[in-house]
Amino acid sequence: MTKTIVVKIGTSSLTQPETGKLAISTIATLAETLSHLQQQGHRMILVSSGAVGVGCARLGLGERPKAIALKQAVAAVGQGRLIRVYDDLFNTLQQPIAQVLLTRSDLVQRSRYLNVYKTFKELLELGVIPVVNENDTVAVEELKFGDNDTLSALVASLVHADWLFLLTDVDRLYSADPRSVPDAQPIALVSNLKELEELQVQTGTQGSQWGTGGMVTKISAARIAIAAGVRTVITEGKYPQNIEKILHGELLGTHFEPQPEPTSARKRWIAYGLLPTGKLYLDEGAVVAISQAGKSLLAAGITAVEGEFDTQEAVLLCDPRGKEIARGLVNYTSAELQKIRGCRSSEIAVILGYESGETAETVIHRDNLVLTT
Repeated sequence: MTKTIVVKIGTSSLTQPETGKLAISTIATLAETLSHLQQQGHRMILVSSGAVGVGCARLGLGERPKAIALKQAVAAVGQGRLIRVYDDLFNTLQQPIAQVLLTRSDLVQRSRYLNVYKTFKELLELGVIPVVNENDTVAVEELKFGDNDTLSALVASLVHADWLFLLTDVDRLYSADPRSVPDAQPIALVSNLKELEELQVQTGTQGSQWGTGGMVTKISAARIAIAAGVRTVITEGKYPQNIEKILHGELLGTHFEPQPEPTSARKRWIAYGLLPTGKLYLDEGAVVAISQAGKSLLAAGITAVEGEFDTQEAVLLCDPRGKEIARGLVNYTSAELQKIRGCRSSEIAVILGYESGETAETVIHRDNLVLTT
């Protein structure tokens, strides 16, 4: 049965830890594995880090640059080298690939989001393996994915993938970092989101010398993917052949079971594609109405407004303690909400001095609201 499979490989797996130079044998094995799966009829997408790391090695830099302009310049040097290596290896195996460079803004605008989806769809139907990376050369800080774990999960969600493999420098998820805690316990299966929350407290954020990720980013990526119905696996990047073994049923890595009823594509776009521009703090009654009764958000349930935003922009919804419970698209500006928060819907027109049309009853309609806890 044909599966759509997204594989993300990190800088720590692609490069030699001592020098930052490419680990060619690992990349060659990865190319062989993905090509073999493609020949079996599966549809493969590779999300690859490494442009900045490769650029550093090529320019003789001793550490990853911190200044955004320098990082972008180094990425421009490394990306050409990286895609050349991939193209040479895949070409030897007679497998066509395509370079796809994305920025967060490609997913923020709904029209561009749909266009990216159509591009992936056409590439996969042509039998091409897209090689995806963040377009570090042009991405601005406010619109960066932050790490390719997040990017891979968003791509998996976008293309309705069946599997997401996160290849990293450890063989699976542990209760703590096994490199510093010898008795850390391996975790084979995470079956629900609540377990994810508990795990996030126990894992560190430190990535490798050349990379940006860490186990926290992988857990966050798994949260996005399983909400979209994508089974997610963390496994060791030095052994890409493990992907095939796992697909054939071997118990390797850490598996995250997908939600049985994934959220709709539009709600996933609201929850993970958009960047929230403000926060709304809710009273307990509104929290219960939204999280348990599936209701829309009314002005009466809002206790505080934070940030500046326009209508139809994304905002976070927080409980009285400040914990995020949902995200949604607002029908009022932040200035309007400062005036009408805590008020009944029937009072809004009088307070503002004008009607807000069909949206007057709700601040966020339930069709534009998605729970994130």
